[in-house]
Amino acid sequence: MTHPTWPELLTAAVSGTDLTVSQAEWAMRQVMQGEATNAQLGGLLLALRAKGESVEEVIGFRDAILDAAVPLPVNPNVLDIVGTGGDGYGTVNISSTASIIVAAMGVPVVKHGNRAVSSKTGASDVLSELGIDLRLTPESVAQVLDEAGITFAWAAAFHPGFRHAAPVRAELGVPTVFNFLGPLVNPARAEANAVGVSSLETVPIVTGVFRTRGATALVFRGEDGLDELTTTGYSRIWQISNGDLHEFDIHPRDLGLPTASIDDLLGGTPAENADTLRRTLAGEQGPVRDIVLLNAAAGIVAYRLAQDPTQADRNMIQRLVEAFAEAAAAVDDGRATAKLAAWVAASRQAGSD
Repeated sequence: MTHPTWPELLTAAVSGTDLTVSQAEWAMRQVMQGEATNAQLGGLLLALRAKGESVEEVIGFRDAILDAAVPLPVNPNVLDIVGTGGDGYGTVNISSTASIIVAAMGVPVVKHGNRAVSSKTGASDVLSELGIDLRLTPESVAQVLDEAGITFAWAAAFHPGFRHAAPVRAELGVPTVFNFLGPLVNPARAEANAVGVSSLETVPIVTGVFRTRGATALVFRGEDGLDELTTTGYSRIWQISNGDLHEFDIHPRDLGLPTASIDDLLGGTPAENADTLRRTLAGEQGPVRDIVLLNAAAGIVAYRLAQDPTQADRNMIQRLVEAFAEAAAAVDDGRATAKLAAWVAASRQAGSD
């Protein structure tokens, strides 16, 4: 069997021809192993961006990245709440805060993330500021999940091959396929996913990959461009279950929430965002609480759908309303703050073992 060549792949991509799954997998394997030159990778990324990436290409890339990933020994019956980034707003750490609340309700969470992409403070930045040890072995990451019910898989640690692409991505300075691969390559291979997408053109790709995987996911996007369920206006949700795809529109008023402005949701430095996260978990009222609880509700709905596919037959708004109320209770009775403390303690203990 002959392997593809870079001239072959680049010629196809530049001419607007989609790569096959096997061609894409070969190319990404070359990248992960450090065998692709910067020119080859840069040329491929720009050619794909110009023609538009296909579902098959992203499946091939994802498979190669997961094959090269450091294994994470956990049960895949977990939830990930994550965004693609790229919305450019610099909001507070919505999905990280929502993840803690969901974990406080007994849902096992493996959060996959990295340093900031579209904000001043990415998931790993704020979690480190909160005192969570991110530089753990895979076994320790799994141990923290067992002890605290939530853990963090730092992309830089589990996907060391990403370092080979980092200089090219930085020099190009434009969005590439790597910007939305992150939510698709959680090393836990989470069976339940709540994924925010900032770019509308990315939605068919992300939903298409989840459909072919047979995974359960809620993919969503705010009409304001946030890679979250937004509280500034309408959001759209794409629900994937057993290969079926259904779309929903929601508005904050559907859950009895006031409409916020983007300015209400903006974050700052890691220290500032960590302080906001703590205050939100402690029960502080306002727009940040509203959007965090809304996205926690999406995570709960996604997890329950993975556990019971018949949930797909129920009204989406009703499911979100119920989950929102339960998430609010987990904050107001102190479970969320306690969960953060347990996570910090477990990670520090694992880091010192």
